[in-house]
Amino acid sequence: MPAAISNTSPLLYLHRISSIDWLRTLFDSISVPQAVVIELTEGKRRGYDVPDLAIYPWLQVVEPVTIPPEIANLDLGNGESAVLALAISNTQSLLLLDDGLARWAAQNLSFTVWGTFKILLEAKSQGLTDRIAPSVERLQTSGMWISQDLRQRVLDLAGE
Repeated sequence: MPAAISNTSPLLYLHRISSIDWLRTLFDSISVPQAVVIELTEGKRRGYDVPDLAIYPWLQVVEPVTIPPEIANLDLGNGESAVLALAISNTQSLLLLDDGLARWAAQNLSFTVWGTFKILLEAKSQGLTDRIAPSVERLQTSGMWISQDLRQRVLDLAGE
């Protein structure tokens, strides 16, 4: 199992579909930048359903030493920037990102990127769930925008 560094959205959406614990099985360790904790805390303050990372002792909150200029100059949020900065010093870690620009930047830096849908597919392939269609439906009803085309591609990949 690889180590992972997670941004806000995979944690948020997996929490909302009661599947955040899958991360514990899929990865040896999961690091979360302090910037992600701040984003989740702000979401909770505003009344959103967000995970309380304190109840997941297997999530390690870490802080990058610096945000390199090549990352700071991108139009990324604080969480995405911190994930990329941590990845530079943890090159074997897989990155959990949903944001398109952050995924593009990470892939251009030669990092392996998984989004929430890849986590669902991997959970199914490892026997954590029999079907992901209900999870995809719950993601959509919990606020994740999913195009019909993407939904169909993910379900096709899952054999559903």
